Amino acid sequence: MIRAEALTKRYREKTAVDGIDFTVSPGQVTGFLGPNGAGKSTTMRMIVGLDRPTAGTVTVNGRRYAEHRAPLREVGVLLDAKAAHRGRTAYKHLTAVAATHGIGSRRVREVIGMAGLDDVAGKRVGGFSLGMGQRLGIATALIGDPATVILDEPVNGLDPEGVLWVRTLMRRLAAEGRTVLLSSHLMSEMAQTADRLIVLGRGRIVADGPLGDVISAATRSVVRVRTRDAARLAPALAAPGVSVVTLLDGALEVTGRTAEQVADTAAATGTVLYEVVAVTGTLEEAYLTLTADAVEYRSRHDAGEPAAPDHRDHSKETNR
Repeated sequence: MIRAEALTKRYREKTAVDGIDFTVSPGQVTGFLGPNGAGKSTTMRMIVGLDRPTAGTVTVNGRRYAEHRAPLREVGVLLDAKAAHRGRTAYKHLTAVAATHGIGSRRVREVIGMAGLDDVAGKRVGGFSLGMGQRLGIATALIGDPATVILDEPVNGLDPEGVLWVRTLMRRLAAEGRTVLLSSHLMSEMAQTADRLIVLGRGRIVADGPLGDVISAATRSVVRVRTRDAARLAPALAAPGVSVVTLLDGALEVTGRTAEQVADTAAATGTVLYEVVAVTGTLEEAYLTLTADAVEYRSRHDAGEPAAPDHRDHSKETNR
């Protein structure tokens, strides 16, 4: 378990992490989200003792990271896949890390196989692709068979098979009762992997809860209906708190009613439905809504400023 209480980090005039409280519980994958500059990396560095909090505390499995006698057996962490010595082979890198905790070669071979690195275990890390480096970083994080795993952008550079491997691995680790904290900018992948979300914005927590609850609280759910009797159905659905909008293709978009309620109303009015479907918001939509005021780096066009003028010569363009 990871627990932060009033956790704060300041760098001179800048407050990177602003008095946050959160708990990452075992048995589930907790997604850690936020724009660049939101404080995610600083928070993870404080969890594993690489940065010292200005105020507040953060503990892993009941103790500060520095207080653990065998930290690799408590916490496995991937913050920088390029941290391995480029002149060492993957096997020697893992052997060196394992030796610091008296971990034998059998476990080294296990994590090499687990990470799919058997064919490159004897190759120097300096020649690894980005994806192979990520696999080695994850293998290093797991070398001590830790109760808590913290991974920052673990699927960066991986091919689809590698992404699926990471997703399956995270789910398996959580199912074994471990604590898993996963940071990523890939919303589609996070939506398939995380059980719970913690979202940071400008050093503060803007959302913390189960994945579905975070999405539903930050997005709008609608019911889309296709029928040739829209003119009859729309007035029947009208009520306080209900919005019925006719789309360009003639379908109706209803908010404030469930799909079942729409179907019941259609049946009561004798309206034939061709389609009725509930459309829920996505994690990406929820994330953009939650962090809209917390984006530190924004292009001029995104900020509402006019785009740069187009000075290209269009005189030779033709309609196609």
